[in-house]
Amino acid sequence: MLERIQTFIQNLGARQQGDGFLPGDPRVAFAALCFQVMEADGGVSPEEKRHLRILLRERYNLAEGQLTALINAGREAGQEAVDYYRFTSDLKRHLEPEECVEFVGILWDLVHADGERSELEDHIIWRIADLLGVSARDRVLQRQQAAARQSKGDTGED
Repeated sequence: MLERIQTFIQNLGARQQGDGFLPGDPRVAFAALCFQVMEADGGVSPEEKRHLRILLRERYNLAEGQLTALINAGREAGQEAVDYYRFTSDLKRHLEPEECVEFVGILWDLVHADGERSELEDHIIWRIADLLGVSARDRVLQRQQAAARQSKGDTGED
């Protein structure tokens, strides 16, 4: 009987280590919050989608199948969410305070990926930053830096 239980648990763990992502996984929380911000203005532009794929691939070193699974899990989790707390609490357990500030900068980069910024995107990032414990000063600084990076990219400078 004990062997049967151990086999069941091992099989369950093996299935979960595939391309699937479990609730509470900080990578899903990361992607879900990105979708919350990208969808705030009513749609996700091709530029935002491309930027998110590059960001997730580089940050988490994922193969294409895993990347697609993470994007799908993040999109689905974001659509099912009633607030941001679930995701921000998952991230706060896994990120240092300076990484939370960096994450807010990443969200601003996503906002600027399509060259447009809306009040709804601003509001969502303000809420997320607040839940992550990122100060208003750091949030604004990250917004300014993201805008500068976007502007620099538009002019072709390095």
